[in-house]
Order: sequence, then C-alpha cells, then structure tokens
Amino acid sequence: MIASGPVLQVAWVTDDIAATERLLAEQFGVAAWTRIPDVVFGRESTTLRGEPVEFTAHVSLGYSGDLQLELIEPVSGPTVHQEFLDAHGPGLHHVCFAVDDVDAACAAAEAAGVPVLMRGSMMDGEIEFAYVDGSAGGVPYVELARIGPRMQAFYDAVRAG
Repeated sequence: MIASGPVLQVAWVTDDIAATERLLAEQFGVAAWTRIPDVVFGRESTTLRGEPVEFTAHVSLGYSGDLQLELIEPVSGPTVHQEFLDAHGPGLHHVCFAVDDVDAACAAAEAAGVPVLMRGSMMDGEIEFAYVDGSAGGVPYVELARIGPRMQAFYDAVRAG
C-alpha cells in the first residue's frame, strides 16, 4: 500500500487563478481564498523525473468543509502542473493523501509500478511532497504529502479565515 489517507486536498491546475477562484466561490460556496503569488520551488529541493528543477507558481487555498481545495497556476519552469495544462488545459489535477514518510511512500509507489514523477519540499522540510502517476486509477496525479506542524498551523489559519 502506498498511502491510506486521509485525503487532505483536491487540486486544480488553471491558467487563470482568479477566474477559478470566482467559479468555486460563486457557484460552489467556497467562502474565502488565500492566494500566495509567485511561490518558488528551488532546484535544491525539487526534482522532475529525478532531475533538479526550479519552478514558480501562483497558489490559492480554500476550503469546502474540512477539505482543502488548491488552485495552481504555473508561472515558469517545468512541472507536472505545466505538463498537464499543456496537454489537457485547465482542470482537476490531483488528490493529496497524507503520509508520515514521503521516502517510504515513494518506495512503495515504485515497488507497485506507480512512477514517482515529481518530488519537493518547502520551508526547510516543513512540507515534503511527491506526485505519482495516478492515470491508471483515473486521476492524473496523486500527491503524497507530509505536513509538519508549522505548515499545519498555517492551513488551520487559512481554514479559520
């Protein structure tokens, strides 16, 4: 087993983050968005298919009940997000499962024949993530994430408004 949850997040990739925020707010009741522009993921902590990459993205977080919704608008650099946008246009991109150990989850994914496509970390390891190929199960990607206490406190503050 790669991960048993819980599912923390559902994410969209978009080429217009403001329009996606409006749609989900006006038509689906997402009360508030916290937009974080120009988030930089550096080469020292991010890989795409095993090769170091740097990319920048606008990120917006909202909640539907306790479920986090994430919007990602790629700005620059190679990522699974830009690849998806180029191939399919805007749309649902991934679900994110919580894991205690990203290395172990990635090893389990590889052993199960589920390729690990992208990995990274932020805030000195406060969050670690990996994207695996979820296409065999009908979702483009599955994110595996270990969320540290400072990042969880941030998410809790976003949810609280």
